Amino acid sequence: MINKYSNIPLYSQLKNLIIEKIENGEYPPETKIPSEQELCEMFGISRPTVRQAISELTNSGYLYKEKGKGTFVSKPKSVIDVKVYTGFSDSILDNDNPGERNIVSINIITNKDYKKLSDIFSISYMQTIDFAQIAYITNIENEVFSYNISYIPLTLFPNIIEDLKNKKQSFDILRGKYPLVPAKTKSSLEVVYTEPDEAQYLRVQAGQPLIKISNIIYSKSGQAVEYVVSKYRADKCVLTFENVK
Repeated sequence: MINKYSNIPLYSQLKNLIIEKIENGEYPPETKIPSEQELCEMFGISRPTVRQAISELTNSGYLYKEKGKGTFVSKPKSVIDVKVYTGFSDSILDNDNPGERNIVSINIITNKDYKKLSDIFSISYMQTIDFAQIAYITNIENEVFSYNISYIPLTLFPNIIEDLKNKKQSFDILRGKYPLVPAKTKSSLEVVYTEPDEAQYLRVQAGQPLIKISNIIYSKSGQAVEYVVSKYRADKCVLTFENVK
């Protein structure tokens, strides 16, 4: 219960009580918790105190809100085991399950539009190369997990846009292109914050932390064939690391 004489702030006590109820199964995943007013009456505390506790639990991923419906308990976070991470997880060229991704836009841009592509694909500053820019989301059990943008040079894959619209699998896209088959990757990881245009796809508010993984995917010959930027919901996944010496 709430102890109003404790040195621990009331909102923090309420947070811990709700977390305890989630962990012991009293508030199962995907179920609605009591409303702000109900929590105020249950524990004899003010609405601002309840709002601060709910806000912090939402920001940390324990809860999520649905407009007009209320506040619900989040599903447990998915685990990404880095020791078996290949870098191809969200690659267009290495995905045999096109139905698991939902393409939200396909555009053609040039390396002049996005100058970083010149460095990644070793393009001379005198050259202008067209790229397919594919934005898509990935789902796990109908829940949005990540927002991704893939860049593929049309000089290497001139039919990639049509292939993706036809939902071709990777082995069909790469048929007859053995020298371009993905073989290795160079990845970087950082924490970023949700941009307004990404928020609608990730179903979060702008400014929420994300785990950003950038992959440059190379063929066996060392040719860069795809650049993918994936942004994972930090409230939905846990990265695990293991080092064996």
